[in-house]
Order: sequence, then structure tokens, then C-alpha cells
Amino acid sequence: MASTRSRPQTGPVRRTLVRLFKIGAFGTLGALVALVIAVFIAMASLPGYGELKSSPNGQMVRVHAADGTVIVSLGPSYGQWIPYDRIPETMRDAMIATEDRRFFMHPGVDPVGIARSGMVRIERGRWAQGGSTITQQLARNIFLTNTRTFARKFREIILALAMERKFSKREILELYLNRVYFGGGAYGIDAASRKFFGHSADRLSLGEAAIIAGLVKAPSNYSPTADADAAVDRAKVVIALMREQDKISAREAEEANPAAVKLAPEPKQNSVRYFTDWALAQLDTLIDETSEPVEVWTTLDLSMQRAADAAIRQNTPAGSQGALVALDRGGEVRAMVGGRDYVSSIYNRATQAQRQPGSAFKLFVYLAALEAGHKPEDSVVDEPVDIDGWRPRNSSGRFNGTMDIRSAFAFSINTVAAKLGSEVGFDTIADMARRFGITTAIDRHPSMVLGTSDVRLIDMTRAFASVAQKGVAVTPYGIVKVTTSKGDLLYEHQVDTSRVLVAPYVAAQMTDLLQTAVNTGTGRAAQIGRPVAGKTGTTSSNKDGWFVGFSSGITTGVWMGRDDAKAVPGLQGGRAPAQAFAAFMRAAVVKRPDEAFDTEVTLPEWQLEPDDEAYYGSPDESFVDENGVARSDAPPRDDAGPDDQPPPEPEQQLDQQWLNGVLGRQRPDEG
Repeated sequence: MASTRSRPQTGPVRRTLVRLFKIGAFGTLGALVALVIAVFIAMASLPGYGELKSSPNGQMVRVHAADGTVIVSLGPSYGQWIPYDRIPETMRDAMIATEDRRFFMHPGVDPVGIARSGMVRIERGRWAQGGSTITQQLARNIFLTNTRTFARKFREIILALAMERKFSKREILELYLNRVYFGGGAYGIDAASRKFFGHSADRLSLGEAAIIAGLVKAPSNYSPTADADAAVDRAKVVIALMREQDKISAREAEEANPAAVKLAPEPKQNSVRYFTDWALAQLDTLIDETSEPVEVWTTLDLSMQRAADAAIRQNTPAGSQGALVALDRGGEVRAMVGGRDYVSSIYNRATQAQRQPGSAFKLFVYLAALEAGHKPEDSVVDEPVDIDGWRPRNSSGRFNGTMDIRSAFAFSINTVAAKLGSEVGFDTIADMARRFGITTAIDRHPSMVLGTSDVRLIDMTRAFASVAQKGVAVTPYGIVKVTTSKGDLLYEHQVDTSRVLVAPYVAAQMTDLLQTAVNTGTGRAAQIGRPVAGKTGTTSSNKDGWFVGFSSGITTGVWMGRDDAKAVPGLQGGRAPAQAFAAFMRAAVVKRPDEAFDTEVTLPEWQLEPDDEAYYGSPDESFVDENGVARSDAPPRDDAGPDDQPPPEPEQQLDQQWLNGVLGRQRPDEG
């Protein structure tokens, strides 16, 4: 009788697993074959070693002022090519220990480094540690860009594997050390050594080598000329890594003292660099050319820049910083000063710093009120105000009763600004600020009318410039055109005058108020002997002082204060900032004809006694604390705002579709 036993049949799960294993194995084999083919193709296309040594690195950029003068030349700074045997061993070891400790063991790609980078990515939720080898970095620097895409990373890996097949480890390290970027335009260790230490790279000490090796991770952050403390701290990390990997002895690590390294003196820089740093940062978005030398033609007026630099240096209180931006009618930046001294601080307070503007922000409060139908001569009542428990008061500590809007603005009456803000709506004021170019977050609480939201100086200056241009939007720009060294046009700026932010009559009425503030109110120190319109701003405890105004086609904003936001004794918008504005504007408009505004200057009511800041007393915003809360010693009373009046028919139509886009609103047909 035949046996009834049969071989157990393979289950469906096992068959599926076997099939998947075979597919995976064949897929992996196919991928490896494709990888080998790609590597050999890349290897065949690689240039020779001599060609790589002589190829250029970086782009040369020459920047011209408005009159054509070359104000700065930027680009690669090359030292001598240092052969492998002449590169100090400490320099080679420092770079390997810092950037690629398994350099002499891997085939161009380090699986251990990649795995470690992936683990850090999972733990922290972001890419915080690179897994690129020295060979990968070299391939990226020579042949690719820094864009973070998987396609670029794949090409980088192929090129690194190909370079390892074509060149020796010594050749790759020599190429890397002579081609890598160390910041400040310095490519290669010799250029970096000469820039930072004043001697060739074959004489680098351990401390100097550690500083240079530490730069590769982030040249701008660890530059010894920009942040010496950060450079020293990074160098100590490099030395610790070298000791950990037995590249140096314990005694050598202990004796190495990066803090004692003597730096070569920096070439003297002036405030022009604040402007060029700001303008050139936009170059990548304007042109695609990244290797051929280019000529950048800018809006900077050198005579105005010198006047701006002098005005800030001479008027900024001791221990504090100052910044200035001057715009022409079309938004051309004619002068920009981001601080008292570019060498000691490259931080651009004109474009980067965000500070409370104080009463300068009332520009948007009164623009909203005027657009809602109020007129400069309308009557308002200066009296105690209570808005949901918020009780602003005036710097004089008193209330003046009935006055007109012109007087309330000229003497920066806080209670009237609060009442107008409550009437037109705080969201409306925030929208007006956004409409006029304020790009920072805007507080929607009642105290926002007194300037408690942080803003940038360049944005505030832009807003005032748009008022000066009769309500037409002004966009600051610094680059007029970009050409190749042969003269071929790569980019040319076009001024856009199509955006109407408010009707011309609203801008004219606002200019009326701004003139009065300069002629008889808080901004009297800004007078220059010709028509000027502007506004002061002072924040709590004298932490910030502002003056922004315009005359003869030039709009200028001035800010002063400390970087740590501590109080500056005596700092008020109507003092040093207004004085710096006047000193600059006298020089800036000297060759321009006097220009009258569309409205005649109307003096405020004679019986109104000016508040203290008009006579350089206490600041008009001194009662707003750090949290944007205003204090009051007077008992609250009911709001007594003026009645609404219908606005006259505007002469121009607002671009409502554009405004909706700026303010993030939907059109009715999009709902």
C-alpha cells in the first residue's frame, strides 16, 4: 500500500517571502550594477588633476555706486597652491578629525557617517549633522551646488566614488585643502591663513590650524574677524576631536591656545558695506549667472552716504547704536547706515533689527482715521480714556480738552490716538500698516496705537515714503541693473508706480499733519529751512528713539537705541534722532530745489500748550511698559470720539484686488 505521507506544502506566506527576497536580491544586484556603471561613466568624464588645480572658484562681483564709482569688489581671494608635502601635518589632521575621521578608510562615501546622520535626523526631527565625506564635499564644491535635493545628493555620491577611483587620497586631500571655502572670499588654506593670520599656510600653528578647520562648517558664523569668541570656541572643539582621535598628545592639546592666536589687522571698512551686504543678498534671486564676473550698478549716492555716516556717528548717544535709511521717490536707497561702526558690528539695524516705533506708528492710526472720513481740522476731546481696562495717558500728565486732530497729532496726544484707534478699529489700523509695507507681526491690542509692535526701520521709512508719493506704494531697492563684465544686460529694475495705497487726498491730509508735527510739535529739531514733514517716536524708558520724515523727494528714517534694549538716558525721538535727520537732510537735499507740499502748513490752535517733548522733555510714549500696557494716574471716563463724516470723492481708485492679496482677504467671488 502506497504511503499516504506527502511532503508538506510550502505555505503562501513563505512563498511570498521567498518571492520578495528574490525580487529584492535581483533589485539590489541591478542597483549595484547601475551604480558601478554610473561611477565608471562619471570617472571617464572627470577632468584631470592638473585641470582641477587650475580651475577658478567663486564669482567676482564689482559693485558700483549711482555715479559709477566702484565701491567694493567681492570675489575669490586665492593664495598660493600648497602641495601635500608642504601642508603642515597639524592642518591635515585638524581637517580630517573635524570633517571626515574615516577619510583614509572609506571609498568616498562613509556608510557609518550616513547612518549617524540619519539617527540624529530621527532623534531631532531635522537635519542637524552632515554625513558628507571630504571627497563628497570636494565634489559638491567643484561640480555641484548646495541645494538640498535627493537628486543632487545622488550625483554627489556618484562623483565622490568616481573621484576616489581616479585620484589618490593624498591628491583628494590636497585638492580639498586648496579649494575649500573659508569665508571672507578666501578659497584654500593659504588664502585663509594670509587673510586671518597674515602669513602663508605652510607656517600654521596648531591653534591657527584649528581655527581654519573649524571654519568649514559655517564660515560666516565662525569667522575670527566677525565673531572671535565663536571662532575660538569652535577651534577648541577641533582640538578636542584631534585629541580624541590621537592626532595630538594631551600636552599638545593643553598647550594649544586658540584664544592667544594673533589675528592680522582687518582692512578698514566703512558703512557702505551695510548697503552692499543688503543689496547683494538679493542677487541670487535676480540673476542665474553664478560663475562669470558681473557688474552690479546700485542706487547708492556716495555723498549722501558720507553725510548719513557722519550724522549717525555725531548724534548717536554714547553706548548706543544708530541706523539710517534714505529713499528717493522711486524707492531708490540713496544711503544706508546699519550701525556706528561696520568693523565692530556687521549687524544691519536698518534692515534686520525689529524695535518698537513708539508714536511714529501713529502714522497708520491717523491714515486710517483720515480714510474713514476725518479731517485735520475736526474737533476731538483730549480726556481720560478707558478701553477694556487700558488707560493711556499723555506724557504731560494732563488733558487739554477740545482740540483739533492736527493739534493732537502735532503734539502726539496719546488719548486721542487711542480714541481714534478704537473708533476705526484696531484691525483696520493693522491692515493699514500692512498695506504700507510693515512686514513684521502687528499687535491687535488697543495699546498698538502707541507703537508696541516691533518694526524694521526700512519698513517704516518705506511707509512714510509712500505718503510722500501721494499714496502710491514705494518699494525700496538697491540694484538698478546687473551686467556681465562685457556689458551684456542680465537684469534691470523697473519701478512700479501702479499701486495706490490710499487716495491722494488722504496722503495730502496726512502730510498736513506731518508738517505740523515738525513745524510746531514734537519734531521741531528736524527743521532744515525748507518744507519738512515727519514724526517722532520714543518708547518706554527711553529704549528707542525714532524720527522718520521727508523733504524735497527724499524720505529718511532714523533709529537709535541699544542692541540689548536697555534704557538710554535722555534718548527721545525729538532729540538725537531728529537732529541726525536734520544733519543728514541738509546735505542730502542741498542741490535739490525747495518743494512745497500739496497742503499749506496750518499751525495748531494757539491756546494749546505743547507737551513736554516739544521742548525736549519727557518722551511721548514713556507710559507704555514692556508688555505694551499703558498706565494712567487719572480716573477713567467714557470715550468721547468724534462723529463720522463721509469722505470726499477720491480722485483715484484703490487697487482693491491687490490690497486684498496683501491683507490676506478673500474676494467675494472666492468665498
